[in-house]
Amino acid sequence: MANDVQGLTVGSAASFSKQITAEDIVSFAHVTGDENPLHTDVAYAARTRFKAPIAHGMLGAGLISAAIGVNLAPGNAVIYLGQNLQFRAPVNAGDTVTANVEVTEVDAEKSRLKLNTTVSNQDGIEVIRGEATIMVEALAEA
Repeated sequence: MANDVQGLTVGSAASFSKQITAEDIVSFAHVTGDENPLHTDVAYAARTRFKAPIAHGMLGAGLISAAIGVNLAPGNAVIYLGQNLQFRAPVNAGDTVTANVEVTEVDAEKSRLKLNTTVSNQDGIEVIRGEATIMVEALAEA
């Protein structure tokens, strides 16, 4: 079919959910080196508009990667080519966030897909939105 890439067509969708813990936030800070006290220091964060430590925006964005790499095209090689993001609301420890991805364009000749990407919290508040470009290829025979 000329309008698909490995069975994915416009409208194909996937999601990934996770409850964000304080430990996730601290671990992300250590792994990335972004130990800004807004994320890791309760007393510091209490003096900000957020009143408590918030998750790094890129931690939430990482869930988009999980939705794409694990759930959108399982069994295929998925290569992330690009992503734009708008951070719209904070994510706090205890929030359950869900990344949703949906195919909006297909370039079968190049095996590329454009995706609408969003991350929302348990209250339905959109915390991140953007657009991704990925390449999806079948695995080579072993």
